[in-house]
Amino acid sequence: MPSIPVFRVTSIKNGGSMYHYDVNAALEELREDALLPHPVRLRDMILRTKHDAEEARELNREFQNYLTHFGETQKLAQSILEQLALDQPKTP
Repeated sequence: MPSIPVFRVTSIKNGGSMYHYDVNAALEELREDALLPHPVRLRDMILRTKHDAEEARELNREFQNYLTHFGETQKLAQSILEQLALDQPKTP
């Protein structure tokens, strides 16, 4: 699942716009696992709730799928953000 863009508020008093996209902030958020629940936390949430056997099996299948895609998406987003962090921003 793709991550949601991270916006950082800039003070209007200092001549900045209300919001602007900040690649470094997005990369920092990705490294902190702030956008999606970390798989360990998600697993703990699953384990702290009651489920019948069939529901538990289905949740486990979905969790395994989440775990796979979480790592793949994180690597992909990190690669893109690292490349963008090296690029020069457009001038308005």
